[in-house]
Amino acid sequence: MSALLSCHGLVMRFRGLTALDDLDLDIRRGEILGLLGPNGSGKTTFFNVVTGVYKASGGRIEFESQDISKSSPQAVYRAGIARTFQRSRLCLPLTIFDNIMIGNARHLDHGLWFNLVRRKQLRRQFEACWAEAHDLLTIFNKALGTRLLQAAGSVSMIDRRRIEVCRALVSRPKLLLLDEPSAGMTHEETNELMDDILAIRKRMPELTIVIIEHGMSVIERITDRCVVLNYGRKLCEGTYGEIARNADVQQAYLGTS
Repeated sequence: MSALLSCHGLVMRFRGLTALDDLDLDIRRGEILGLLGPNGSGKTTFFNVVTGVYKASGGRIEFESQDISKSSPQAVYRAGIARTFQRSRLCLPLTIFDNIMIGNARHLDHGLWFNLVRRKQLRRQFEACWAEAHDLLTIFNKALGTRLLQAAGSVSMIDRRRIEVCRALVSRPKLLLLDEPSAGMTHEETNELMDDILAIRKRMPELTIVIIEHGMSVIERITDRCVVLNYGRKLCEGTYGEIARNADVQQAYLGTS
């Protein structure tokens, strides 16, 4: 399976702290990759570097064989990489529909002429966006698809997470980065959200997903392959069973000697 995204010798330093240390990592097309490691191991920093939030101190990132190491977050988004964040970033007073459409900027016509004069085309675009938002939400929860005009702040935590994932998916990315999507949820809600992610995978088999999660049962259930980081370096990679049996992982991540 070919690599969709490749990192070569990736380094990220914050003054005296090295958060990513000569990291080599391939993400294969169509896989669900679990990114694991103890707190402070560099997982979210990796997401931030890939998406252009931070500029790498060294190394190279290639997406579809194109160098994106110095690309802006907007350019990374246009290339086909979308993400969610560990902490919710919804605009709670806005409607669910508005929150989802924030993620659809590259497919919308923002021209003044289009929006003021070409009213029929604008209406057709709005109707298409409405249908797409409804379609995405119903992958997760059919009832949620009927609540597009409700404020995002009026729904439960799991539904807020679903909206955030839909906001990332509406741009039709090739690579989806999920940063602890189950943070703040109950065990039952986490299981529901993992069902949702598996449903997305079935609906969009070409989509590549990288997920940061601390719940081992979650990672075991939904991933094809795992990569474990520690102190910004790749400790090991393989299937969940392989990494769980690794002595270095047990010492660094699972807390056993």
